[in-house]
Amino acid sequence: MTISFDDLADKILAGGSATPEDAVAVLQADDSELMSIVAAAGRLRRKHFANTVKVNYLVNLKSGLCPENCNYCSQAIGSEAPILKYSYLSKEETLKQAGMGLQGGATRVCMVSSGRGPSERDIDKVVEMTEALKDEYAGVEVCACLGLLKDGQAERLKAAGVDAYNHNINTAESNHDTIVQTHTYADRVDTIGKAKTAGLSPCSGLIAGLGETDEQLAEALFALKALESDSIPVNFLMPFDGTPYENTWELSPVRCVKILATARFVCPDKEIRIAGGREMHLRSLQATALQVANSIFLGDYLTSEGQDALTDLEMLRDNGFSILGMDQDAFNELITSHQAGITHRAHATQGGCATSGGACGSSAGGCGDGCGGCSVASTSPEAETSEHNPAIRRRGAGTEVAANA
Repeated sequence: MTISFDDLADKILAGGSATPEDAVAVLQADDSELMSIVAAAGRLRRKHFANTVKVNYLVNLKSGLCPENCNYCSQAIGSEAPILKYSYLSKEETLKQAGMGLQGGATRVCMVSSGRGPSERDIDKVVEMTEALKDEYAGVEVCACLGLLKDGQAERLKAAGVDAYNHNINTAESNHDTIVQTHTYADRVDTIGKAKTAGLSPCSGLIAGLGETDEQLAEALFALKALESDSIPVNFLMPFDGTPYENTWELSPVRCVKILATARFVCPDKEIRIAGGREMHLRSLQATALQVANSIFLGDYLTSEGQDALTDLEMLRDNGFSILGMDQDAFNELITSHQAGITHRAHATQGGCATSGGACGSSAGGCGDGCGGCSVASTSPEAETSEHNPAIRRRGAGTEVAANA
């Protein structure tokens, strides 16, 4: 199918909608047309979000120990990925971890727990954590991601001040049973419905690179549109060793940008968030991707390490973006404080790390170049693999090492 990307943008800006055929045409466009796609989708991004980027921060409340068999997940039952495993963080530790992200420029804290779904005691903990966060940080948004919800649990979270609930559909309904068998696609949709009914903002997205076809990617995006997902995290498969998807590499940087652009065409006024796998798969096209997407995670992910926070912040500023909710002076001061922190830690360690375990405690993602470029990722045995493999998180929540924020 031949398509004019500018004409598609014109149609959407005039109040029309993309069709599934439009979506597939964008995904199947020749790579040489990438910048034409970005320019057209970027018009929609700027219409609704100008040059702002929403910065989110993940806190992994409980890591591993999950009874579900999601084949892509390092935390799933049967996974042999050497990830951190721990039960619920304390309220105090949660506040500490969330505070690092908020001080690093984030405005939304995403509190995530592994497992099929929360017990009432788990909800009690998250309620207490949310109330403490709201008391400590004025204006903070809280998103919870706790798995499948039971009746009444979404209402309890809403009453405590939780703003949004994340539960990704992950893939098209037609592809769902190939990636997980311990729950159904309908189970996931039901939880999104419970969150919406309780007044929580629905946050639901997908994972690209799971063997889906272009038609199935379009199917998933239109399902998210029908579910009225306010924020759409687009993850790119991180093929952890020890999972069924290890050594699965279906994505290129150009492919990833086209997927994000397609999400923008289908859901022009929704928050499109570049999520897990951003650094690994987009690589040098991260800034280009933000011409169509408008949201990122700062720092590390649930079980893997992300790009250091200073690099992210400088990337945003270098490319003319501003952080949502932060004026330019404050943005510049934030970057200066990160730079000063790296310099301070470099001097404190006399140009090198104090220990191979990353005892310098950088909050900017390992020591950075200031002390020789060491980081927890580069010194942990599990991370000493190909540069394209996910680096297992060994800092932040569940550790004694400072978070990457």
